[in-house]
Amino acid sequence: MISEKRCEGCHRYLFGPTYGCNPCGYFIHKSCLDEHKAVVQSFFHPCPLTISAGIFTGYCFVCFQWISSDYFYKCKLSCRFQAHMKCALKPMVEYSDEEYTIQHFTHLHPLKLVDSYQKDEVICSICEELCSSSSSTYGCMECKFFLHKSCMKSIPRQLINHRIHPCTLIFITYPFWYECDCCGERIFSHMSFSCGACDLNLHVKCALFPTIDSEDAKEIQHFSHPQTLALVQNDEEYGSEPRCVACAQICLAPAPTFRCSRSRDHFFLHKSCYVKLPYKSYKLKHPSHPDHPLTIKSLPYNDHIRTCDACFRGIDSTLLAYSCQKSECKFNLHLDCYKLLPSITFSGHQHLLTLIEKTADVTCHLCGVNCHNFVLRCVPCDINIHFQCHPSAPETIKHKSHLHPLTLTNSPFEFELNSDEEEEEFYCDVCEQKRNQRELIYYCTECKFIAEIKCVFSEVLLLLFEDNSFEKKTPKDDVTEVNLEIKKLQVENLLLKHIRSHERLQVLETKMKQLEEESNVEKKEIMRTEGMLGNLVGGSSKWLIKLVENNSQLRGLFNSAKNQGLRIG
Repeated sequence: MISEKRCEGCHRYLFGPTYGCNPCGYFIHKSCLDEHKAVVQSFFHPCPLTISAGIFTGYCFVCFQWISSDYFYKCKLSCRFQAHMKCALKPMVEYSDEEYTIQHFTHLHPLKLVDSYQKDEVICSICEELCSSSSSTYGCMECKFFLHKSCMKSIPRQLINHRIHPCTLIFITYPFWYECDCCGERIFSHMSFSCGACDLNLHVKCALFPTIDSEDAKEIQHFSHPQTLALVQNDEEYGSEPRCVACAQICLAPAPTFRCSRSRDHFFLHKSCYVKLPYKSYKLKHPSHPDHPLTIKSLPYNDHIRTCDACFRGIDSTLLAYSCQKSECKFNLHLDCYKLLPSITFSGHQHLLTLIEKTADVTCHLCGVNCHNFVLRCVPCDINIHFQCHPSAPETIKHKSHLHPLTLTNSPFEFELNSDEEEEEFYCDVCEQKRNQRELIYYCTECKFIAEIKCVFSEVLLLLFEDNSFEKKTPKDDVTEVNLEIKKLQVENLLLKHIRSHERLQVLETKMKQLEEESNVEKKEIMRTEGMLGNLVGGSSKWLIKLVENNSQLRGLFNSAKNQGLRIG
């Protein structure tokens, strides 16, 4: 009796020795499996490739043609590489000086030495520089693909511990166009260094650009800026006190400094700050914004004023910041504020509170008074509490700077306000530096000894962490009342967010109607161009394919249009 099930390899009815998985309904003849190796190593991809069988639609990453066979190979690891059986198993041709031919892993066809008269305006696909007559150049005239001999020999198959990305980056050729995650420009050469797990793609030029690790690097690429950065020479003019985008300090010689090679007035980065900045990562989570990852970026110029969601102070457009890439969030953090982590509990609240030393004007949700310094803040819930309003804030401390206990109190004092001296300055008796007379302090009444909170804060934190569960010293009814107030505040915040979101939705719906009208115009234009293409080739897509197959630029345009749904006939 002939089985009704078919082999996934040859699509014929099952007969003879067969492998299969009953739960999945996957079956394949033993002869079909024995015909090909299950795992192979290809000349064109450094990772092992595993065989796949069955109906599949997609492009070969070697020849860029459609895969229509029953079998193909794909990367066994996280890369998106896939190829025809014959392309994956294409044998490597050894380097041959006699024949002036090289088989290189960057291209399907053998590359031949290019005559000097053919080098006019020929660009190397690796370094993207002109192939001058003084350098040896190899190329494929059919595909208009050219490489310097030096670039061909120096390009690696993979990059480990790269400064731009911590994962191993694999060289890969794509049949599609992607945007470089470093410079933001399209990768027209179809070659990139890629991390499949993180969905990251880099221009070969960006990936191989010198980093700060190269002592003699005069130009580098950094993930925080789309353009390359050039080393500022000691004898160059800096301009009007440029500041480093990371530390905000003035860049002065002889401190090594890099600046944007295109926009010399804005982006400056100390060499020392470059080393301290972390790797770019698409999974950089922060407890202040748990829903989405944050990335370091240089904010656009001439844009709306941004504020830090932790301290509410403005973020200078010339500085780097941690930002959420989701347009609806508009969440940003100063580099310093990113380092502040939630660590203080507040009974009845689901999140830890973050201690922020200085903020712009915010209101304490417990006492209703503005707070500028030492605010305990829940960033996700937008709730602020005066340090002194926190039930566990120690009212009295002992500090090595003074013999007597110090008591938490508000400043200024009456004797300070009644001073006859004009513009009298007020000092902290611990650091002996000027202080803001309206800041919270610890004070000895007997000696009139004044200590700023920041000068005794190590002792304050010790006491705060020893007993940050204020139910121990606060009556249960009071705790319930505080919890109820906090919940009311959260309800108020959520209702406000709901109203604002609804208002923004109405604006977006109006824009969507406008976009729908524009979309209909473009759809009509697409149908018109498809009709004109169909008329040119007599309604046959085969003729169109034949017209573009010998021209790499037309073939690339055709493949892109096809991926976007081009229909002929």
